Amino acid sequence: MAKAAKTKAAPAKPKKAKRIKRTRSGALMMLALLLMGSAIVRLGLEAGPAIAREVANLQDELTLKDEPKGTLNGQSMPSSAELQNMLAAFQEREAALSAREAEIEDRMKALEIADDAIEQKLVALEQAEEELKSTLALADGATEADLTRLTSVYEQMKPKESSALFEEMDPAFAAGFLARMRPEAAAGIMAGLSPQAAYTISVVLAGRNGSVPKE
Repeated sequence: MAKAAKTKAAPAKPKKAKRIKRTRSGALMMLALLLMGSAIVRLGLEAGPAIAREVANLQDELTLKDEPKGTLNGQSMPSSAELQNMLAAFQEREAALSAREAEIEDRMKALEIADDAIEQKLVALEQAEEELKSTLALADGATEADLTRLTSVYEQMKPKESSALFEEMDPAFAAGFLARMRPEAAAGIMAGLSPQAAYTISVVLAGRNGSVPKE
C-alpha cells in the first residue's frame, strides 16, 4: 500500500516545474518591459531638444521666406542717433571736398592768370628786343655815316687847320680818324702835329694794327 501511495504521488513534480517556468517567463517579460520603457524615456529626453531645435529652425526659415526682400531685421537697423552721426559725417566730408575743389579751382585760375601775364611779358620783351636791335642798327648806321662825313670834312681842311684840331684831340680818338683818312691827307695832318702828339698817335695806331690777326 505504501508503495502504491508513493507511486500515485510522483506526478506532482511536472506541475511545480511548470509554475517555476511561468514565474521566470513573467519576470523576464517584466524586465523586458522595464528596459523598453527606460529606453523610450531616454530616447525622448535626448531627442526632445533636438526635435525642438529642428522645429525652431524650420520656423525661422519659414519666417525669412515670408519676409519681403530688402527688409532688415530690427537688430541690424542702426539707431536714429547713429544715422544722424553718419549723415553729419557725410555732410562734413562733402563740405571738405567742396572746399578743396574750390581751392584747386582758385589755384588753377591764378596759374592761368600768371601764365597769361608771363606770356604777355615775353611778347613785350621780344618786341623790345627787336626795337632795340633796330635802334642799335640805326645808331650804328648813323654813327658810321657821321664818322664818314666828319672824316671827309677833316680831309678837305687845310693840313695846318686840321693839325691844330688833332693836337687837342684824345690820341685814341685822333688815331681813329687818321686810320679812316686817305694816306696823303693823314700824312699832311701828322706833319703839322707837335712831335709829342705825333708820337703818341703813332703809338696808338701801331698798337691797333699790332692787335690785328696776321693770318
